[in-house]
Amino acid sequence: MASASVRNTLGDLNKDSFVSLLSKLIGESKYVQNNPPELIPEEDRIVRHVLDALLPYSTTTGGGPLVINHVTYKPNRGNLIVEYPGSQTGKILSFVGMHMDVVTANPSDWDFDPFTLSIDGDKLQGRGTTDCLGHVALVAELMRRLGETKPQLKSTVVAVFIASEENSSIPGVGVDALVKDGLLDKLKHGPLFWIDTADKQPCIGTGGMIPWKLHVSGKLFHSGLAHKAINPLELAMEALKEIQLRFYRDFPPHSKENVYGFATPSTMKPTQWSYPGGGINQIPAECTVSGDVRLTPFYRYWLHSFFICWVMSP
Repeated sequence: MASASVRNTLGDLNKDSFVSLLSKLIGESKYVQNNPPELIPEEDRIVRHVLDALLPYSTTTGGGPLVINHVTYKPNRGNLIVEYPGSQTGKILSFVGMHMDVVTANPSDWDFDPFTLSIDGDKLQGRGTTDCLGHVALVAELMRRLGETKPQLKSTVVAVFIASEENSSIPGVGVDALVKDGLLDKLKHGPLFWIDTADKQPCIGTGGMIPWKLHVSGKLFHSGLAHKAINPLELAMEALKEIQLRFYRDFPPHSKENVYGFATPSTMKPTQWSYPGGGINQIPAECTVSGDVRLTPFYRYWLHSFFICWVMSP
């Protein structure tokens, strides 16, 4: 990204400033949990803190070099595109994927308040510290430092903070909408780094996420007369077992995964189970099993055929 002299100009990012920003972001994590329809995140709560850090160095309000575009498709659910212009047209380096929503956290399952940043020695603790509010704070600090020091770079540096990464059941909110509107087209002209991992080290290999649902219809009846019911829970378990066996047969561990250091091969598994409710002495009439596929990129052209073959097979 920069020559040695530019790196010296940037210096080390300010630890205190990073921790201060991260503390504010974790303080909003309760309100950016993503689990519709119960929990709809308000990513603009995160956007406001990032803007507080960057606007003093923006072209519009601070007389600085940063070009900032706050793009919103749903109320309170914004995305943020921040650009530091380089000297050569067409040269670009981008960081994308720092998402401003988090998965849910039940405070009773934690040893500390998940919605408040706590520090234990050299550990930063709280919902979102690694996935992905910590990345938001880190890249925001990078862009702030660029705006502050104004190094002479050949490449334009772009940071794209996105909404709605943790749940794709509400489309047209985050990076999908940005791509559709062509707002990320110019990023194709240079290296793009997707900044998002739930672990604690740089990630060089990751799998794409594809959500799926299996809806099963049965017959409602009292569990004491189970022979008069058709149990959709049992049907779902049997069907899913067959689907998973076929998936892992068609998508076994790939040799190239070792080259890129993948922690796990392609997977297909259930993550949620729902039914209409009722007493424990009732066999429900239906149920839905939901989950995701994490597919390593070496199989991306085969997955469509897998689902077509499965649906059409007897």
